[in-house]
Amino acid sequence: MKKNLIMSFVLSTVLVTVLSGCGADSKSTTGAVDTKAPTSTAKADEGKGKSTTLRIGYQKYGTVNFLKANGELDKALKEKGITIQWTEFPGGPQLLEAMNVGSIDVGHTGEAPPIFAQAAGTPLVYLGHEPASPASEAILIPEKSEIKSVADLKGKKVALNKGSNVHYLLVKQLEKAGLKYEDIQVAFLPPADARAAFEKGSVDAWVIWDPFFAAAETSAKAKILADGKDTVANHEFYLATRTYAENNKDTVKTILDQLAKVDVWSKDHPKELAETLSPQLGIDVPSLERAAKRRAYGIQPIDDALINEQQKIADTFFKLGLIPKEIKVKEAVLPATK
Repeated sequence: MKKNLIMSFVLSTVLVTVLSGCGADSKSTTGAVDTKAPTSTAKADEGKGKSTTLRIGYQKYGTVNFLKANGELDKALKEKGITIQWTEFPGGPQLLEAMNVGSIDVGHTGEAPPIFAQAAGTPLVYLGHEPASPASEAILIPEKSEIKSVADLKGKKVALNKGSNVHYLLVKQLEKAGLKYEDIQVAFLPPADARAAFEKGSVDAWVIWDPFFAAAETSAKAKILADGKDTVANHEFYLATRTYAENNKDTVKTILDQLAKVDVWSKDHPKELAETLSPQLGIDVPSLERAAKRRAYGIQPIDDALINEQQKIADTFFKLGLIPKEIKVKEAVLPATK
């Protein structure tokens, strides 16, 4: 199973979710990967290599999601003659597969997806990251489960989105409990399917991130078996294709500047943020507010310490056979941000 993980990751099917755009000139599409979609240079200004269309992939939660909601990036780039196409994905692996086939230019994920994607040959580069938010992901168990500790997961079925950030959380928690990855049964399911399996009792535990994590606590009465505290960092990363980042430096700077601004507002207005996102995401306000209060804010540049943290994750996955080859994370960092 582990040897086939990277191929499954590359061929993973994306859930289709339709959301309306926030800006008057923005376009929101589904998360289906279109292998015939134009590359980021297809609509470039002739002779300049600069794109007049920015295709952003986003997930159901995160600073990029907040940015889409307030519409400020759409406004800022419209003034520069750039139109944004927003596409939602159920998770980081699916988002980066779209980047791999040239369907999006910029996106955000947690720590693990870029590792799997780089190993699969995705031409990505790191642009920046959010501070560690270890409490924003966890291993959940049903309210009446007899499981008392991570060690009790031996022989049990655990659901998670393959190649996602929580994949590393599970690996480290098992290691901490004295278990091997092979000691459990892994069920690879995207969030919506995993939630259904969790509630039906088809799986014994679910490893998941916010806001799905918070929603499971509030509506499904799920219990936290273990979260990321004292185990993983759980950073949110901003990524782009190398070609787009190199040819559209001004646009990338505008994106990062706007992310920094929305971060400042979001940190001080968790309830207002939850109320804004709730109708768009279909998740209740209390769950979103809970998620907003336990994450960290403040975009930061990629530095050597961060690269080293990512390298540890990559090395761990290689040793477990979860990626087919060793990678050097620093090769996915632009010289200016090293």
